[in-house]
Amino acid sequence: MHKEFVCMRGENRIHGTVFYEYGWNKLPIAIVSHEFMLNRLFSRRYAKLLAKLGYAAFCYDFCGGGAFSQSDGRTANMSVLTELEDLSAVVEYARSLDYTDENRILLMGCSQGGLVSALYAAQHPVDVERLVLFYPALSIPDDARKGSMMRAHFDPENIPEAFRCGPMKLGRCYAEDAMRLDPYSDICDYKGDVLILHGDADRIVDIEYSRRAEKTYTQSGAKVAFYIIKGAGHIFINPAHDKEAKNILKEFLHSEVRIWT
Repeated sequence: MHKEFVCMRGENRIHGTVFYEYGWNKLPIAIVSHEFMLNRLFSRRYAKLLAKLGYAAFCYDFCGGGAFSQSDGRTANMSVLTELEDLSAVVEYARSLDYTDENRILLMGCSQGGLVSALYAAQHPVDVERLVLFYPALSIPDDARKGSMMRAHFDPENIPEAFRCGPMKLGRCYAEDAMRLDPYSDICDYKGDVLILHGDADRIVDIEYSRRAEKTYTQSGAKVAFYIIKGAGHIFINPAHDKEAKNILKEFLHSEVRIWT
């Protein structure tokens, strides 16, 4: 089963899709957060898989998160911190439903959605049971401080009110909010189960950021599974890489698989 949903973050409507097995009550919650500049069409494949594994799996569009986002908000008003507020709103919506178990939450995030998910988990460590990070963009704060973010370049000492990153128009708040983050300090309060996947051919987020995340989580007492996808770049578009990533995710969640007869 799947259906569309709308929840609110302030005056902004967040549009999303939930996948789940029909007829089962009190399903654990999984929330998948998409990459920078994209939308939930790129994360629904993982939501579908998580639904097959027994979750009520939610994917959604960040407000102003991409040119084709169905959610409200302008890209010029979006930042990692506004997306953190979006995720919080989706979590609260998912927990309010009569067919979900509000005490069992898995967060999964890809790229910038991974950074957002990691920040939320650290702020709500008791609420998040498991955390899945695919090529998490923990590089964003460093990139902002350098004034070089993918195809956007600016003077970090004099950030313009608006600047372009490829087809997207970003606002000063995007860079300023990112520059204030200290990701490895900000994420270390989470001590649950963590899965990190990263391609060794990623040219957007260096794999060393994920290696450091593995060490940070391990030192904080979390149980970490770190896998490298050989030959994979940023976003697992290649069918072989996608299949490998999905198999690793299923293995990580094996204890969560429900056998229904």
